[in-house]
Amino acid sequence: MHAPQNPRSSGAVEAFTEIMGRKHVLTSARATAPYATGDRFGTGEVLAVLRPGSLVDMWRALQVCVDHDLIVITQAANTGLTGGSGPGDQDYDRDIVIISTLRIDQIHLLHDAREAVCLAGATLFSLEDALAPHGREPHSVIGSTSIGASVVGGIANNSGGTQIRKGPAYTEQAIFARVDEHGQIQLVNHLGIDLGSDPTHILDRLQRGQWDAADVTPPPPDSTGTAYAEHVRQIADSPARFNADPTFLHEASGCAGKLMVFAVRTRTFPLEDDKATFYIGTDRPGDLEALRRTFLAADGPLPISGEYMSSHAFDLAVEYGKDTYVSLKHAGSRTLVRMFALKSWANGVFAKLPGMGPSVADAISQKLFSLVPETIPPRLVEHRDRYAHHLMLVVSGSERETTAQLLEEFFAAPEHEGAFFECDAEEAESATLIRFGVASAASRFFVMHRTEASAMVTFDVALRRDDEDWLEVLPPHIADQLLESVYFGHFFCHVLHQDHVAKKGVDPVALKKEMTALLTSRGAAVPAEHNYGRLYPAPEPMIEHFQQLDPLNMFNAGVGETSPRRRWGVRAVGR
Repeated sequence: MHAPQNPRSSGAVEAFTEIMGRKHVLTSARATAPYATGDRFGTGEVLAVLRPGSLVDMWRALQVCVDHDLIVITQAANTGLTGGSGPGDQDYDRDIVIISTLRIDQIHLLHDAREAVCLAGATLFSLEDALAPHGREPHSVIGSTSIGASVVGGIANNSGGTQIRKGPAYTEQAIFARVDEHGQIQLVNHLGIDLGSDPTHILDRLQRGQWDAADVTPPPPDSTGTAYAEHVRQIADSPARFNADPTFLHEASGCAGKLMVFAVRTRTFPLEDDKATFYIGTDRPGDLEALRRTFLAADGPLPISGEYMSSHAFDLAVEYGKDTYVSLKHAGSRTLVRMFALKSWANGVFAKLPGMGPSVADAISQKLFSLVPETIPPRLVEHRDRYAHHLMLVVSGSERETTAQLLEEFFAAPEHEGAFFECDAEEAESATLIRFGVASAASRFFVMHRTEASAMVTFDVALRRDDEDWLEVLPPHIADQLLESVYFGHFFCHVLHQDHVAKKGVDPVALKKEMTALLTSRGAAVPAEHNYGRLYPAPEPMIEHFQQLDPLNMFNAGVGETSPRRRWGVRAVGR
């Protein structure tokens, strides 16, 4: 057990045990490691990991944390996107407790499934399963969904992913706890559901779904998108969506773990079964930008998604992301989540053995999946070989003919170069999964080249909507410090992910600062959708925002000072 830093911490573990039982209060290094270790970034010590099975126990555990002056990290899936869902190697001034919400995963559907109340640990793929019989879908349908991310985590982090029409995950209806400037816990019920006035009674009724229809406010108008669609159409000199944008900050939305969120109420969307996928290739980034602007200016609904990847990213996904896309294709999201969990556990075990190291399980997975035969559809391979830049465009079935005509006319113009084809079902599935495999390819490359690499240097960047030079060209003195670079992202929103692997001997912190300065000098915003954790220090406006949510900095910890004894910053709630 981690020795308490603060004498006030003593007795806390016993109090937690009385609330939820010894089985769900983890204190040993081995038991807490899966929760306190990030998949990609950082690790640290914690006093305890708590696994409450009810919202009431979660509330009571928070009271103990406040009474004993503990830092609280509310964690769901611990996907490790920014290192924000666990502790790091900072010099914390208090002991840390992680409260894992995964056992509290109930979902209650409202208004014929037009809305859903998702409790703290409810996952996106569980919500997707619950909505499918009703012909509905959640905000996110691939991406974080496939790695076990929670609904609350997505909203807390303003995740947006592939959603051109829907924009960032956002709601103004949530129930959460905050600690005020006097050190008192407040339960705030803004769900739009009358559940009474006593906190424990409210939380118990909420978990059981015990309310009458008359207690619930009406749903919003139904549609396949949000007001974001018109926002992203504007070719303005500012990013479309990023985590310091006050437009998408409201209590639980964008809180980055600075509140303890018990549940959120979110709208759902009509499920579009009839979709058309177009695969586009060109050697000129400017042609993709011209095509983007043509679609944004066109009449009719926007595409559902428009995902960019370079041919190099395609190749890396095939080689280093193969376990991800093969598992998704043949086994599904749930199996992939279990596989990731098993791999993390195995890496932890191997790391303790002499002569092994922290990435043996990754090496085994890489070798095994390289032996799995997986045929990529020929037309995808042809485009990969022929063109340097790829765009995968998904539209409603009703827009199939209009989209094909627009693309024909665009590439028929003498000033544009490139080609496209409409995917059949197998091609659409393969292209989607390869694009998703890109997201893990750089991490696996880094793991497999540890002897040559110092660290990963990753970016989640929102470019200006009017930025024509959207594809970054690094200065030679920076490019020479990199072993590998991968570019991919949500093209219509101008949100790009840039994953770099720094060479051995390179200072990754200094390099990231220099590369960040290049991006911000262009008017880009960093981060776009992964929020402020270990990778991204919070800017002053965000610090002021989080101080309003959590005046005493009870929830999480980070960098920067607000008083001689309190460290400020942000830990993003585990997605």
